[in-house]
Amino acid sequence: MSKYKTKFACQECGYESPKWMGKCPGCNSWNTLVEEVAVKGSSHRHEGLGGGQRQAPLPLTQVASEEEPRMDTTIGELNRVLGGGLVPGSLILVGGDPGIGKSTLLLQTSFALAHQGGKVLYVSGEESAKQIKLRADRLDMKTPPMFVLAENDLELIEQHINQVEPDVLIIDSIQTVFHPAIQSAAGSVAQVREATAQLMRIAKGKGIGTFIVGHVTKEGSIAGPRMLEHMVDAVLYFEGERHNTFRILRAVKNRFGSTNEIGIFEMKDRGLEEVANPSEIFLAERPVGVAGSTVVASMEGTRPVLVELQALVAPTSFVTPRRTATGVDHQRVAMIMAVLEKRMGMMLQNQDAYVNVAGGVRLDEPAVDLAIAVSIASSFRDHATNPHDVVIGEVGLTGEVRGVSRIEQRVREAHKLGFKRVIIPQKNIRGLDAPDDIEVIGVNNIAEALDEVMRG
Repeated sequence: MSKYKTKFACQECGYESPKWMGKCPGCNSWNTLVEEVAVKGSSHRHEGLGGGQRQAPLPLTQVASEEEPRMDTTIGELNRVLGGGLVPGSLILVGGDPGIGKSTLLLQTSFALAHQGGKVLYVSGEESAKQIKLRADRLDMKTPPMFVLAENDLELIEQHINQVEPDVLIIDSIQTVFHPAIQSAAGSVAQVREATAQLMRIAKGKGIGTFIVGHVTKEGSIAGPRMLEHMVDAVLYFEGERHNTFRILRAVKNRFGSTNEIGIFEMKDRGLEEVANPSEIFLAERPVGVAGSTVVASMEGTRPVLVELQALVAPTSFVTPRRTATGVDHQRVAMIMAVLEKRMGMMLQNQDAYVNVAGGVRLDEPAVDLAIAVSIASSFRDHATNPHDVVIGEVGLTGEVRGVSRIEQRVREAHKLGFKRVIIPQKNIRGLDAPDDIEVIGVNNIAEALDEVMRG
């Protein structure tokens, strides 16, 4: 008879302790240790990626270096994020807030792959087969040629996988799947870890392209142990506001393609539709002749995207002024305001400042620094910038404007959308091959940049 013992596992990082503690020593989270029952001497046996077969190590020179074949999902934005398509045998984790459209995207992907002749098995532990069929009808998917299974027992799921032998497997979601040999509730650290390891073995052993849906915590990270993201081949985050129609699919890890690549979709009545030109969408409602509005060209993966940066600076009624940033790093905004105050003499210590990236995009690269500075200065001086300008550059603590990467792609994107001038770092002028009908202005410091954009 199996011997039972209890342990306490952190639901955030997987730290295990023989006794309960209020604060997890592993990740410093409060009230995340939950009691679980572990089975000692269980007959459950773990198999390796070789399916139990003993494999000898090979010299690297004898390993064939062949290009991984990819399955075309027919969804261009998804193909871009995956690195060109779905690789057979890959394990992909898709996370996002509830109601953001994860299940809708994967159902549309299943339908597209099945129509190309691929055999797809859609396993749902949250919905019944009838609910999936109703959603397929709502998305106008006429008789989807795919298999649907409402089950959350991992052993039964594996039996059905062996019967169907699919090319693509979708698990919605990993937090609802449990292994009967693990004596803990579905969604616990032990269950998520075991289920993911089992699915990885199945995907690699049978060459099945596998998507698993992961819930997110209130902080926005994937729920469960952090090791979950290390086990999979790719991690995709589905971002966006539930009340906004635009959704951003961002790759934060990808063993078969570039990271930080994004795909942009628009949620409509019949599902998600691709946005072919995101720059045009983000700038569609841009006001003209308003102080505090600046356009910046940011690189999202391999694609330049033009977005509008907005700033509002107003006198404060508090002892400590407010600094609010949406879509950009709050600490970066505070640093740029300190540079403006020290190097440009702007009295911002008694002003509230609000910085926002229109469209719900998050900009993480330092090339947006100069646009943030221009937006804040424009709002503070109540002087509108030229609506035909695009501003690019990194700002240092001494007020200098530093060079950025991929400047030609950014300039050509601005030219394609009809902008007349681009303000860039002086360092990037050398060797720049820019179109003839766009003016490129190089600046050495933040003072020169402000003189150019606020002239007149």
